[in-house]
Amino acid sequence: MEKEKQLFDEAEIALLKEGLKRSYKERFEMATRLYKIQMTMNKATVTHKPFISK
Repeated sequence: MEKEKQLFDEAEIALLKEGLKRSYKERFEMATRLYKIQMTMNKATVTHKPFISK
């Protein structure tokens, strides 16, 4: 259990270091992409068309 937590902490630190390497432009582009996806998902409606057999 302790080894699992240690591996998780190491992975988390690696992700943070990777995030620091990114430029402000890359961060902005990623945030914009996520925002656009969120807006699309908010507008989406799920419709159900029953299967009609002939």
